[in-house]
Amino acid sequence: MSDLYLEELVKKKRTGKDNAMRIGLMALTAVLVVLALLSWNMLIIVPAIAICVADIFIFPRFQTEWEYQYVNGEIDVDRILNKAKRKRIASFDISNAEILAPAASHRMDYYNNNPKLKVKDFTSCDPERSKSVYAMIVSQEGEIQKILFEPTQQMLRDLRAKAPRKVFFD
Repeated sequence: MSDLYLEELVKKKRTGKDNAMRIGLMALTAVLVVLALLSWNMLIIVPAIAICVADIFIFPRFQTEWEYQYVNGEIDVDRILNKAKRKRIASFDISNAEILAPAASHRMDYYNNNPKLKVKDFTSCDPERSKSVYAMIVSQEGEIQKILFEPTQQMLRDLRAKAPRKVFFD
């Protein structure tokens, strides 16, 4: 018997907060480097070097892609930073899910009002694609999590075939 394998890559759109942080980091770096070059004061040189090193680690985080891999009822989510570094963020089994439906569906109202619900957002943050965002409620490690992601129609059909009473399209 062959395994069913699907994958999808979703590029995260930069938000206003991301752009503000990038501009702030660039301005802070420029100011500290200019001050360090002009003054040659160790109280300014050390933070200038520190912020330059921090920029090396922070700037790739602004270019994020999510990859969903679906294999026989299990969804793996990987984060790809700067199109170079991949890390497995989460893995979910559809058999452990309570419900999978569009994020704006009335079926999610009961869960949205739960103050203990932890939300994990693996979407593109693009308002134009908001209708394709689905939410999956999963109980893992004793806590209830709401997983937001953007599956393809083929992935949704296969999830529905695997767990027909848990997956909704409305």
